[in-house]
Amino acid sequence: MMSSSLSIVPVFRFSDFRYLLTGLAVFFLFMLLPDTGLAVEPLQEYPVPPPPFSEGIFPCSDCHRDLEVNTKKRQLVDEHQDIRLHHAEQVRWCLDCHDANDRDRLRLTSGATIPFTESYLLCGQCHGTIYRDWRAGVHGKRTGFWRGPKRYLLCAHCHNPHAPAFVPLVPAPPPLKPRPGNDRVPTHEKRPH
Repeated sequence: MMSSSLSIVPVFRFSDFRYLLTGLAVFFLFMLLPDTGLAVEPLQEYPVPPPPFSEGIFPCSDCHRDLEVNTKKRQLVDEHQDIRLHHAEQVRWCLDCHDANDRDRLRLTSGATIPFTESYLLCGQCHGTIYRDWRAGVHGKRTGFWRGPKRYLLCAHCHNPHAPAFVPLVPAPPPLKPRPGNDRVPTHEKRPH
């Protein structure tokens, strides 16, 4: 004979157990992924204007298509003499970033190639915190709307990728203070240099 107290014991069906496991799995997924760095960010596009290539330099394949690939690190004497590599030059070489087989694309450390319009992925491999700030709109220039379409500038729009450090600027002198009776606005050009 069954007692009436047994009727208040919850009965789990298999489907309830499955929902419980799914809920626990989702909970632990969200709790653990940010700590492990394996969090998957949603696919997002970063619309950018064309990279600031020197005139007549792109597509690179116009010249490199028929050239044999020379992977040896060396001083460039035939072309690209204006490029001065000051970007970890002791350990880097052109083909660390430019794809040897398709010069119109860049190469990630994974071996994947990307177009120049996604060069932020290449820069972000070494400069992760800056890449994070760039995506958030803290570093670099971004125009558009808070909750609408945005447009980003590439790293190369502000930094020379071969020598990314900015050259220090000499500050201009402050403007002259206005004097009574002088309605002309002082300018920087009037001050002796």
